[in-house]
Amino acid sequence: MNAYPLPRWATSFALPLLNLLSALLVAALVIFLLGEQPWQSMRILVKAAFLNAEGLGYTLFYASTLVFTGLAVAVALQAGLFNIGGEGQMYLGGLGLTLVALSFDASWSPWALIPLAMLASAVFGAAWAFLPGYLQARRGAHIVVTSIMFNFIAASLMNYIIVSHLIGPGQQSTASRQFLPSAWLPRLNQWLPELGQSPLNITLLLALAALALYALAIWRTPWGYGVRAVGLNARAAHYAGVPLSGAVIGTMMLSGALAGLGAANSEMGSGHHLTLNFTVGAGFVGIAVALMGRNHPAG
Repeated sequence: MNAYPLPRWATSFALPLLNLLSALLVAALVIFLLGEQPWQSMRILVKAAFLNAEGLGYTLFYASTLVFTGLAVAVALQAGLFNIGGEGQMYLGGLGLTLVALSFDASWSPWALIPLAMLASAVFGAAWAFLPGYLQARRGAHIVVTSIMFNFIAASLMNYIIVSHLIGPGQQSTASRQFLPSAWLPRLNQWLPELGQSPLNITLLLALAALALYALAIWRTPWGYGVRAVGLNARAAHYAGVPLSGAVIGTMMLSGALAGLGAANSEMGSGHHLTLNFTVGAGFVGIAVALMGRNHPAG
């Protein structure tokens, strides 16, 4: 049987829309079985999340993190790598950010501390993604297996570090001390009072910049061409002169750096401390974001 590819409008618009409608129908069915009115519930959902300024601020706040974790998955998929280790990479990114914040928040200005902390989150996330990338490129260990195993290792490591080294004396909650204000990201309600008490901060602007840089790097640079060539046909890319090991390891490290940056939104923009399970599944939700968005920045 001949297989005919779907037209671009179907894969880029119709399929994601059908996925979204399917999810809404399932949610409506659950609401109905609970004895409530699905249509009224959906109206409340849309109004609270999009039509109310403060609610929209919360929506964009959570979306800012998912942009980074979604991009982490998307850039790896461009090279044919299914990185499902974003949760652990975000965890380690949060650790790097916290170490910088706790070390210098009493002595450095925000102009120096915030960029350095965010750089640390990207470096720690990239370092945690390096080993799965290396094992895939040099030892043939499948990226899905190694990356998901590294999520569990990251969770155990973070539990040990927080409980044994970062928790404050006499403190009951498993969290570091709160960062001083010099390590807090500026919130957008300083300029847009309509946002109310929502924690929306400048991470949204950084996420939009990351989307633009992703599009530029993947579709407008030789490196991006090589990454996409590896994803389409690794053997052909090898014969065309693309270094496979470098492409795999480099792409995984970039993916980990993006996931690590996702920690800045919740840690420096809202909670202002490192705590267990601060990722709340954002690394896994990023998989759905990338697939729903078809690995495209507009999606």
